[in-house]
Amino acid sequence: MSVVPRLMTLADLSGPQINRLVNHAHHLKHLSLPWLAPQQATKKKNNLRMPSQSLFNKSIALLFSKRSTRTRMAAETAAVLLGGRALFLGSSDIQFGVNESPRDSARVIGGMCEGIFARVGAHEEIEELARYSPVPVLNALSSFWHPTQVLADLLTLHEHAHLFSPDTPAPSPTKPLPPLRPLTIAYVGDSANVLHDMLVTYPRLGHKVRVATPPQPQYNPPKPVWDRVVELGCDKHIVWSNDPREAVKGADVVVTDTWISMGQEAEKAQRLTDFAGYQITETLCREGGANPDWKFLHCLPRKQDEVDDEVFYSSRSLVFPEADNRKWTIMAAFDLLFGKWDITGEKTLKGGE
Repeated sequence: MSVVPRLMTLADLSGPQINRLVNHAHHLKHLSLPWLAPQQATKKKNNLRMPSQSLFNKSIALLFSKRSTRTRMAAETAAVLLGGRALFLGSSDIQFGVNESPRDSARVIGGMCEGIFARVGAHEEIEELARYSPVPVLNALSSFWHPTQVLADLLTLHEHAHLFSPDTPAPSPTKPLPPLRPLTIAYVGDSANVLHDMLVTYPRLGHKVRVATPPQPQYNPPKPVWDRVVELGCDKHIVWSNDPREAVKGADVVVTDTWISMGQEAEKAQRLTDFAGYQITETLCREGGANPDWKFLHCLPRKQDEVDDEVFYSSRSLVFPEADNRKWTIMAAFDLLFGKWDITGEKTLKGGE
């Protein structure tokens, strides 16, 4: 029997494999969008090509211990487009983490579904699920990693590559994604799961990463995360400081995330004090020497403390295309991992799928 594939972090994939996933998301997006258009286009739909139906008659378990808007909606709608069904299993719906171990839950859920998309607390939980599941497991978020968010960010950046290089054409539904020139990507905020997958991904794709976190040790990456960064050689292309202005120097893209993750509410007052001066503003980026045409990303939900309205709702902001792209990159991961058991590209996709 084939080894059951899984995806815990983008550190598990090579640079070309990550690019393959992003390009596959672009392909599925433009196959799917005409099918979602208003019914006036019905006659034209007779000539349309269907997106992959690799999940036909299959069920995907959405095992969510934490609340979600984008991840849940993306997963449920993506599964439908692939011909399957997503079963939402919230923390109050099933026995996982209450009266049943991750090992036993993995076996039971994997005996009835063809994939597990798990959004958990401690990373050890999803590792145990993946160890004992008879079907593929995809990390929807854990304390260490958030791979599907960074895939969406990459698709968004490629779709806007023409904003970073005047010679790059705008994306076309019928052509591969345009390449990205090497970018300087700044992250200002907490060292949390989104940043961790950025650290193991962007340097391997030719980009530089500049990070600012508060000086307190709890805002540094956990040792297992930094060990992966070093193992992949990514640390050579990362500049780390405690000064947001230093981080945004020369930045083409500025990224932040929540300062108070789910489960950290009791630390709110201290965290707001520690992150004083870290709010993304036009002034901060101008004083820090960001590229004049810098763009902004945030995985959402956003709070005013993290970025002001002037930036968040401006033409610099790509946050809503970024949110939309959660659907298409999760759809690509579902197709390759759950439908085809081919997340690493060892099998050849036929017809661009």
